[in-house]
Amino acid sequence: MPVLAPLLTPPPMLTADGSALVTEIEAYLHSLPAPARLAVPRVCPLGSVLRPWHTGFPLPAPTLLDRLLRRTARPTPVSVADHLALTSRYLTTAGWVQGTMWDARGRVCLLGAQAAVLAHGFGTAVEARRGRVQVMEVLHSDGHCVSSPDEFNDSPGTRLADVHRVLGRAELRARTLGI
Repeated sequence: MPVLAPLLTPPPMLTADGSALVTEIEAYLHSLPAPARLAVPRVCPLGSVLRPWHTGFPLPAPTLLDRLLRRTARPTPVSVADHLALTSRYLTTAGWVQGTMWDARGRVCLLGAQAAVLAHGFGTAVEARRGRVQVMEVLHSDGHCVSSPDEFNDSPGTRLADVHRVLGRAELRARTLGI
């Protein structure tokens, strides 16, 4: 009767933390040819870094003349599309509320977010007004019979996701129009 023991190979020794298996997998991956490896960025095990809502846009900085005259810095110029994108980002950061412009916890409505973007020095009232026109165009094209974006914001069936969707479509429309 033949002995089967030499034909069977025992599994690799596993440790409590599985390091032997990890070592075997890493050795296999390094044996693959270069094109078979995927260049994937390493994900930080500690999580992602929180970024401010205005990332990508410079903060308004007072010039020497502004300091001498003790006046506030001029607003950072932004396009209508950028204003709408910043409004959506601000809503995400601050939180959203219905029925009031802002509440004690700092949450804001659509108009409150636009006002906050302006108050932080990004754009002027002209961009905010033109942004509201773009939002109204999107609302009317979707079949919403509202007289203002605020009425849409405060309607009982509206959710935060709806507000972000409308802002995103209005931003896309403004970029398409070049404003």
